[in-house]
Amino acid sequence: MRAVWLGEFGGPGVLVAGEAPDPVAGPGQVLVEVAFSNVTFVETQFRASGSGPFTPELPMIPGNGVGGVISRVGEGVGLGLVGKRVVTSTGGAGGYAQRVAVDASLVFPVPDALSLDVAVALLADGRTATGLVHAASVAPGERVLVEAAAGGVGSLLVQLAKAAGAEVVAAAGGAEKVARARELGADLAVDYTEPGWPEKAGEVDVVFDGVGGEIGTTAFSLLRPGGRMARYGLASGTWAEVSEEDARARGVTLVGSIGDAAALRGFTESALAAAAAGRLAPVIGQRFPLADAAEAHAAIEARATFGKTLLVA
Repeated sequence: MRAVWLGEFGGPGVLVAGEAPDPVAGPGQVLVEVAFSNVTFVETQFRASGSGPFTPELPMIPGNGVGGVISRVGEGVGLGLVGKRVVTSTGGAGGYAQRVAVDASLVFPVPDALSLDVAVALLADGRTATGLVHAASVAPGERVLVEAAAGGVGSLLVQLAKAAGAEVVAAAGGAEKVARARELGADLAVDYTEPGWPEKAGEVDVVFDGVGGEIGTTAFSLLRPGGRMARYGLASGTWAEVSEEDARARGVTLVGSIGDAAALRGFTESALAAAAAGRLAPVIGQRFPLADAAEAHAAIEARATFGKTLLVA
């Protein structure tokens, strides 16, 4: 099968397309014929430095989220799953390939009303955004600041916060991304690459910080007493300089984990159901052929993408 290999850590060019042995569905597993692979910012960081939740053995096939059709099942798995459209995580490796073998317990059936590409776009980002809105207890009438509002998670946060009855302030980098955030339903959109953006944004009750660094730290300063800040990303390269002591001094709560494995599964199912019902729509900004995974990574690192980036297998 075709796959993309990571043989060393470094720039996007270390991702090289090639051949790989076909995986086999072992006991309790299913074999998925991949149609789309998810690409995340976290994966670009992993490719660059190897940083992540596990220590990999190189060479390896990266990629953690895919969607496709189950073609075979292993021992102990019902044959009724064959032919089902599913999305699934792979455990952190193997996703940039035409086929993956995963535990049957990890797959999510794709609702009939959803296309596979939309479902894949929601697999990681939908779970994260749904969990963040839940953990931050967004309430009607509150002002919510969403950073990186034109990104994969940010674009969903804008929609979910609006659906919760909040007034949404979107912050993004550049006029085009600001315009995209307005199209998603933001009540106010500001460009955080321009001076004076905090004054334009104003005070808020909730901050969703996917950027970190100076922008995240500045966003923290906009929180009213009783506010909440959820830090879920560091697109700037560093976390926002906000400590628990800083938060307590200002009467602000720092939102930690969004839940255990069971909760995360529930958030994924909720995002898929909301999309199937027409209440949530991921932005798929760009698609690349599987063999061009290096170009996809380069585009994400250059901040040249909108919404979700997918590989087409």
